[in-house]
Amino acid sequence: MTTPASLAERANFLAQLRAAMRRHHIDAFVVPSADPHLSEYLPGRWKGREWLSGFTGSVGTFIATQDFAGVWTDGRYWTQAETELSGSAVKLMKIPSGASLLHIDWLAANMACGQTVAVDARVLSLSTARLLAEALVVREIKLRTDIDLLDEVWTDRPSLPAEAVFEHAPPYATRDRAAKLAATRAAMLAHGATHHFISTLDDIAWQFNLRGADVSYNPVFLAHALIGPQGATLFVADGKVSPELRLRLMADGVEVAPYAEAEAALAALAPGTVLLVDPRRITAGMREAVAGGIKVLEAVNPSTFAKSKKDDAEAAHVRATMEQDGAALCEFFEWLEGQLGAPSRAPLTETAVDTHLLAARARRPGFVSPSFGTIAGFNANGAIMHYRASAESHATIEGDGLLLIDSGGQYLGGTTDVTRVVPVGAVSAAQRRDFTLVLKGLIALSSARFPRGTRSPMLDALARAPIWAAGIEYGHGTGHGVGFFLNVHEGPQSISATTMPEPHTAMEPGMITSIEPGIYRPGRWGIRIENLVLARVAESTEFGEFLHFETLTLCPIDSRCIDLALMRSDEIAWLNDYHAQVRARLAPHLAGAALAWLEQRTEAI
Repeated sequence: MTTPASLAERANFLAQLRAAMRRHHIDAFVVPSADPHLSEYLPGRWKGREWLSGFTGSVGTFIATQDFAGVWTDGRYWTQAETELSGSAVKLMKIPSGASLLHIDWLAANMACGQTVAVDARVLSLSTARLLAEALVVREIKLRTDIDLLDEVWTDRPSLPAEAVFEHAPPYATRDRAAKLAATRAAMLAHGATHHFISTLDDIAWQFNLRGADVSYNPVFLAHALIGPQGATLFVADGKVSPELRLRLMADGVEVAPYAEAEAALAALAPGTVLLVDPRRITAGMREAVAGGIKVLEAVNPSTFAKSKKDDAEAAHVRATMEQDGAALCEFFEWLEGQLGAPSRAPLTETAVDTHLLAARARRPGFVSPSFGTIAGFNANGAIMHYRASAESHATIEGDGLLLIDSGGQYLGGTTDVTRVVPVGAVSAAQRRDFTLVLKGLIALSSARFPRGTRSPMLDALARAPIWAAGIEYGHGTGHGVGFFLNVHEGPQSISATTMPEPHTAMEPGMITSIEPGIYRPGRWGIRIENLVLARVAESTEFGEFLHFETLTLCPIDSRCIDLALMRSDEIAWLNDYHAQVRARLAPHLAGAALAWLEQRTEAI
């Protein structure tokens, strides 16, 4: 792990950046949290915002002028950003819910006519670039997208990752590469396109049945892809694809070319080509590389829809994976409760939770890696939505309170993401009330039936309703799509009030989504309960098809935190039914103390 830069070092980085800005006559420089693939989790080479500011959250935009520096981020990261930016010259700029492009408004309001704003087009989405250009041109502010000042001032900038690409093979890969390419070409034809360019790493990994380890937690690799009417080209760094894998790709009509040649390939497209791109999933730099005169169509990547709808065989693998993950969780929680109940035990820390949870998962077949950095937050730390304990900063778990644990695993047969809350010592009446309200929200959405094609953001209010009824709100979305041994966050569905309910966000059978309502009381405690669910057809009526959710996650919900007086009989029945399924599915994978723990924690209430 890289040692964090000191305040003095970061001040020097900022001074060097400002000197470079003066040399190039740039008045404001923008550093998005992005790479050339618009990834959520970034390889070290593109963690420029973190390098300059010290803020390590996965979402944020850094802007520097000669007399100002700030990071724009949303409510999930405010507490973290305040801590990490403390003492520095970088100001936290808080983004209210639904205002993710507020930094553009700030630039338009604070830059003067004739000044120059610069941002590297190679890490700026095409859709955002258009909004930025539109906002600045009105004020006669110049926009440069042809320069990356980080290359000039970041002298020890990390190089490109060099991890090998490997095949996601049967039985876990349930659709072969040729069939996926044929389906994509059919979608291209429906759009009237002859070619399709893809930059997003999870789309590429899914499309070609390949995986890698270039990005933390997500089994993807750096690449671009160009699919034509007959063949396809995968642009990936030399040495990452073995000769044997290259031959198998060639058999399916896939040529491997150097990573750096993607832009040249776009520039060399022949007259008459009709190119399909996704403006939210391609950078402005790649769009600018397209040869003049080429007709460009814009639509959501066909693979984004295809990979979101898991087929029956994939769903079966995910169910089996959930049993292994659930068994690992049982072993872990039995260990944890034993530690908490031992009067003479050594102090237990949040970092120990992460270590033992990873070890429990690693013992399970098919496990590859965590699917994100484990969040283990005791009491006040649990109220920090994206908290991450470290050796330098963590809490000891002692006394009374609540321990929130949000974790997940990448398995060959699926991706998991689960949050549970554990009581430590005595639990207060206020904590029980909050826990029960969150559980009621989880149950409300998990039990819902809704018409097929309902736009996923519209489902958000179902989980919030019991929490809203108590005059409480939480500052994050209720659910995100989850990949199949791919990114733990994927679209196009998003159960979030801040997501526009556009047609492409419609909930469809086969989609795996999280349901994770929460309540956070800063400085006191945080509660979130999260399961993954699979959208399935429930019934067909004269009004059309209706969907419901199958709960995939298998892990007891701690009934010791529940205020039964707040639960309706149908909600109690749901929880008892869920626990009966958890016990039946996980018991065959457990023995001894872990099995006894499972049986105790799934007793009917």
